[in-house]
Amino acid sequence: MTDERITGVGRLRRRSPKRVGDLPLDAGRAEPVLGKLQLLVNRKLDGLLQGDYLGLLPGPGTEPGESREYRAGDDVRRMDWPVTARTTVPHVRQTVADRELETWLAVDLSASLDFGTATCLKRDLAVAAAAAISHLTVRGGNRIGAVVGTGDQVTRLPARPGRKEAQGLVRAVAKTAVRPGRADLGALIDALVRPPRRRGLAVVISDFLVPPAQWERPLRKLGVRHDLLAIEIVDPRELELGDAGVMEFVDPETGRLHEVHTGDPALRAKYAAGAAAQRAAIASAIRGASAAHLRLRTDRDWLLDIVRFVAAQRHARTRGTTR
Repeated sequence: MTDERITGVGRLRRRSPKRVGDLPLDAGRAEPVLGKLQLLVNRKLDGLLQGDYLGLLPGPGTEPGESREYRAGDDVRRMDWPVTARTTVPHVRQTVADRELETWLAVDLSASLDFGTATCLKRDLAVAAAAAISHLTVRGGNRIGAVVGTGDQVTRLPARPGRKEAQGLVRAVAKTAVRPGRADLGALIDALVRPPRRRGLAVVISDFLVPPAQWERPLRKLGVRHDLLAIEIVDPRELELGDAGVMEFVDPETGRLHEVHTGDPALRAKYAAGAAAQRAAIASAIRGASAAHLRLRTDRDWLLDIVRFVAAQRHARTRGTTR
């Protein structure tokens, strides 16, 4: 049997990835890698910004517009009840897209994200997601800010307009030092609720590896006022174990050591079932908050997943409407 030790910082930090998608964001290479990441995001996502302002991640807007007849697939929360009562035909109230959007990111950089067994660490993927969201939303005077949680520390980056400021925000997120322990995800989300802000887009980026009871209520409160997007960061080894004999696992948040015999089929099946139940609970809590849910994996093309997600959001929000 093999005996292998995997820690939170993992094997991937000892590797030298050859492509930008691997995102080795150590202190010495942060600036050139972030520059390449920005070029990669620009090239892949610029095509999504063509055409009407409506239909990107910020949603259909908040300013009331004209009413039209209800069609299958319309959001029932936009029902225009006075017009429906007068005409006896269901109508929905269309909205006009806000021209100035305020986007806030809640980025969880707990020690559990300093782990990865595929092309990158989960932490690097969280930074890449923040870069993609900033590129999609910061234009036309839009502002973007962030709160970053790691360990018991929360860093607030004020919302500012402009691409230069957005790039600076991404750099600040990428250079945040990971602290021991687990960030309080509920408190991190609450930091976007208080103080009250104008209606906009709120994005929560995390692996959500804490019981939903700790963050579900704050997420629901955030979704009442803002268009909400939850980006879940996943590594394949968190979903299933491979047959690699006896392995030692170190919890990056507590330092506890666990020795596991991965050659046991029953143990691997039990692990996979528990992981599936955990992810189902996470998805249910996110859905209960009326949030859009994007799952990014360290073993997949994260940019392609974002492109597909944005395209699906545009299609879902414009289906049956006149643009």
